[in-house]
Amino acid sequence: MRMKRMLMGVLVVLSGIGLFCLSAGGQTGKGESSQDLLIKSEVETAVSMLQAVYARHTRGEMTLDQAKQLGADLLRGLRYGTDGYFWADTTEGVNVVLYGRKDTEGRNRLEDKDLKGTFYVKAFLAKGKAGGGYVEYLFPKKGQTTPLAKRSYVLPFQPFGWVVGSGYYR
Repeated sequence: MRMKRMLMGVLVVLSGIGLFCLSAGGQTGKGESSQDLLIKSEVETAVSMLQAVYARHTRGEMTLDQAKQLGADLLRGLRYGTDGYFWADTTEGVNVVLYGRKDTEGRNRLEDKDLKGTFYVKAFLAKGKAGGGYVEYLFPKKGQTTPLAKRSYVLPFQPFGWVVGSGYYR
């Protein structure tokens, strides 16, 4: 029950942030679109959720492996808007979360590339190592096979050795 309340609180915060970013509209002074701001904000919130899970580990409430499992489970189920989701890869390129895709989770994706030759996971990790940023690549929507243009934002979560991201299709 406590976990459900925590997840509901996170979802309420994410929804509010999403609505705020969408209402901002247009471009910001930094050249970021409202969609850019939305995915950046959502990823920042997801990482703050992981920080709360990690804090439970540092207080001795769970092992690091238990904290990682809880973080992965929460991240896997976390959604925003109509089709917003999150993923995470380890800093070694092993996928931790990709909306429950058993063919991907647990697999090293370092050599995965899109139709244009972009090694998108390597790009995620490079941006994560630099403190976070945007990556553009081609990727199919959930349940589809045709890759579409996608822009994502990633942030590192160093206590777990993960890079967390979300994006939108252009």
